[in-house]
Amino acid sequence: MPDHEEYRFQVNLSGMIDILSNHLYSSPRVFLRELLQNATDAITARMDLDPVHRGEVFVELAGSGEDSTLLIQDNGVGLTEEDVHEFLAMIGHSSKRNGAELLGETSFIGRFGIGLLSCFMVSDEIVMLTQSAKGGPSIEWRGRPDGTYTIRKLESSLIPGTKVYLRCKPETDLYFEAETVEMDLLHYGALLPYPIRLSENGRERRINPEPPAWIARPELASAHRDEVLRFGEDMLGERFRDFIPLRTANGRTGGIAYILPHAVNLSAKRLHKVYLKRMLISEQADNILPEWAFFVKCLVWTDELQPTASREHFYENEQLERVRGELGQSIRAELIAMGDNDRQRLRRIIDLHALSMKSLAVEDEEFYRMIYRWLPFESTYGYKTLGELLDERRTLHYTASLDHYRQLRHVASAQSLLVVNGGYIYEAQLLEALPRIVHGADTRRLLPEDVSLSFTDLNTEERASTLEAARAADLALQRFRCRVMLKRFKPDELSALFTLPEEAATLRSIERAGEESPQAFASVLGSLGNSMQGSTQSILYLNLNNAVVERLFSGPPTRRLNTLIEMLYANALMMGHYPMSRQELALLNGGILSLINWSMESEKGE
Repeated sequence: MPDHEEYRFQVNLSGMIDILSNHLYSSPRVFLRELLQNATDAITARMDLDPVHRGEVFVELAGSGEDSTLLIQDNGVGLTEEDVHEFLAMIGHSSKRNGAELLGETSFIGRFGIGLLSCFMVSDEIVMLTQSAKGGPSIEWRGRPDGTYTIRKLESSLIPGTKVYLRCKPETDLYFEAETVEMDLLHYGALLPYPIRLSENGRERRINPEPPAWIARPELASAHRDEVLRFGEDMLGERFRDFIPLRTANGRTGGIAYILPHAVNLSAKRLHKVYLKRMLISEQADNILPEWAFFVKCLVWTDELQPTASREHFYENEQLERVRGELGQSIRAELIAMGDNDRQRLRRIIDLHALSMKSLAVEDEEFYRMIYRWLPFESTYGYKTLGELLDERRTLHYTASLDHYRQLRHVASAQSLLVVNGGYIYEAQLLEALPRIVHGADTRRLLPEDVSLSFTDLNTEERASTLEAARAADLALQRFRCRVMLKRFKPDELSALFTLPEEAATLRSIERAGEESPQAFASVLGSLGNSMQGSTQSILYLNLNNAVVERLFSGPPTRRLNTLIEMLYANALMMGHYPMSRQELALLNGGILSLINWSMESEKGE
């Protein structure tokens, strides 16, 4: 005899319904989606038995307010008494029996029992009448939220299919109003391949339109351009001007990727409408396409992905990963085809969504090779495409940061250097990779200190006449680990250029972080900074072509030279968009105060 007893879990159905309504489903309105899904499963199973069968769903509303009732009827396969016990008594039971699918490989969207339970969110009793297309008696099933149910065999036979009756429970009459029911039926069932009819107050109407042919064969969409664009506006609420058909290799997932008519933020959430077996599963699917495809909004239909328990999203698994990759490939292939056959169309898309194109080009060199000529970049020759810049047949110098470009663009332009701003996301990577893509392309990363190579040295006489003042200026900035060098360069209006080697930039960042950090962490940063001091220095190039600098160094150093040099240093930092330390900010404030005092002293002297 066994030395232990076995017990069965007892499920509190009322508690389970509370979980469904408050945690699993997003809203009680999904009960209608669940009923439609069950009807879809039943019709699909009936068509497995009879391929010429034409499915239909009929919905009838009666009464008003809290006396409202709703009937939903399908002409699907129906249930036998055994099916009723198996699917409705064992909540969450699989659609398989003894390892085989009960209703065919693609028939069930979800689990029948769990879906029917959602009706308890809006009704205190579910009445179901069903007749199996395989024969047997007609069955009446009545279920209550306390976990009890009754089954009765009907004396007369019904036509094959299933009817579900619901009576509104208190405070849920909103979900039984004709306008709400019509809206939800269209929302969830717009793509179903059979009619959904709604009867209310004796007036009957079809809710969902006849699905167009390109739903089943997305490759036909291009031949129905206006219709597809109108469909996108109706379904997604935006007016689109272009689209790309989507289809996986096995044909079990397809859709339309609508090109967004406005630029979008890279970090914006990408939400798409996805239909499973033509039923809306999610209108907020954010993982059905690759990350780089944020310039499209999609309608996607599939019969191969696995929905989550709430049937409002899909499981992240190998199957979803494959589908996502193949849908991305559809977009990529269409863009490449545009590069060959419709460059005007491609140019319009790129002008609006350049960031997306650059994102794709970074991860796919074949795509980059096809698209590079139309990618726009900011440069010292203006805002031009990469093709236009390459047509200049010059070395493309580029900066790796936006601050470096802002600092150097005026100087580089005056020296006739072609410099491209690589400071925005993806751009430095693309410019670095360009020689691998385009034979003969010459790209070089430009650092601030590189620009100084084109500066003109002073002649012997100028060096001699400015030597004493230059030494004094150098000493004035020694505490900032900055050397002063006199040069001549263009533009004349630029008095000074501050350059910072990478090692010195690292040290500046550490010191600035130390100023803003708690004391313990600042101490660690201080030790790290001390170990780096003396390893490198920044350089302040003073432009002797500039009237201010020329006046400052035209004779022996004055007693005010230090203050003026410090102000030129602070001004060069601001021109280069360098964050300033507290000591440097104090320098700027002190210099302005000195100028005010000198001005006031001068006025008194008059």
